[in-house]
Amino acid sequence: MINKRIEKLIQQLENDQIDLIAINAGRNLNYFSGLHFHESERPSVLLVGKRKAPAFIFPEFEHEKVADAAFDITPFAYTEDPSTWRDAFYKALHYLNGHQSTIGVEPTAMRFLEINLLQQASDEIQITSAAHIFNTLRSVKDVEEINSIRRAIQIAEIALESTIPFIKVGITEQEVANELVINLLKNGSEPDLPFSPIVASGPNSANPHAVPSRRKLRKGDLVVIDWGARKDGYVSDITRTFALGSVGEELMTIYEIVKQANEAARQTLPSNFISGKVDFTARDVIQKEGYGDFFIHRTGHGIGLEAHEEPYITANNSTKITSGMTFTIEPGIYLPGRGGVRIEDDVVASSEQLTTLTSLPRELRIL
Repeated sequence: MINKRIEKLIQQLENDQIDLIAINAGRNLNYFSGLHFHESERPSVLLVGKRKAPAFIFPEFEHEKVADAAFDITPFAYTEDPSTWRDAFYKALHYLNGHQSTIGVEPTAMRFLEINLLQQASDEIQITSAAHIFNTLRSVKDVEEINSIRRAIQIAEIALESTIPFIKVGITEQEVANELVINLLKNGSEPDLPFSPIVASGPNSANPHAVPSRRKLRKGDLVVIDWGARKDGYVSDITRTFALGSVGEELMTIYEIVKQANEAARQTLPSNFISGKVDFTARDVIQKEGYGDFFIHRTGHGIGLEAHEEPYITANNSTKITSGMTFTIEPGIYLPGRGGVRIEDDVVASSEQLTTLTSLPRELRIL
């Protein structure tokens, strides 16, 4: 699998007229090499060219990890002395004949540290964005990746159901979030969660990315919970909104509108359509009910090794939805000072339909 990904990456280099790709520690390094290196003060960079085995620059104490790599790489290790870092980068570039290369990087991940070391190794290189290459290769998932996402969804759903009995008037948002994290880990999520759970109650639920606070849950609150799990490196991302007892008539109304928008978007037929069509479908339902100004974010985003990746489900995105793409559908309405509703599901596209992977009920659950 890794070799096939490297082959596809090299083909993209040919198509985009880029000489080398530089991939630093993080999700893309894991995707293209199978190596698990976390971002730290020490640089770890995979350099992929068109003709030779990829070069990997890394701390020498990680030698055994690199020796177990699932494909052929040429190692360039450095010591704990930072003065040896530049030499490792120089030798790696020399090995790949890359001193006059155009080098593609992931613009949201590559740091000044690594770029500076590449430029110190050769002042004739050109750094350019390779975002299109990474997005193209990672946005379409294979069967194994989709199954990992399914397992992450299952873990997340079981964890939430285990948490629901804990949710009651008088406990804080932070306490609910903590209990949910414990249940995620108990049920098999990897400790590197895709993001910290959002628990937002009452007026806080009108903030789409609220941080769990010490606010105590009250009768009549809407409670938005946005959470996910990670399994085999892949993530789930789900949101459900609950009511603590009876809520006001308008809050009930916006819940039903959001539920309808969610369902309409999930029923969008994938034949010859683009990301913006999914966003339009959800947004149109909300707009026609008079709440368009209160749907203040995009309809969704891709999921995979990261909680947010391509395709982004926005009104102006012309990316074609193709078989194997996995993404969220999460319309919402947010009334400042009063409360908000969001219902988020994970879907996978095929040539015939969008299949909803999440299974939790979408009817308003009154706790």
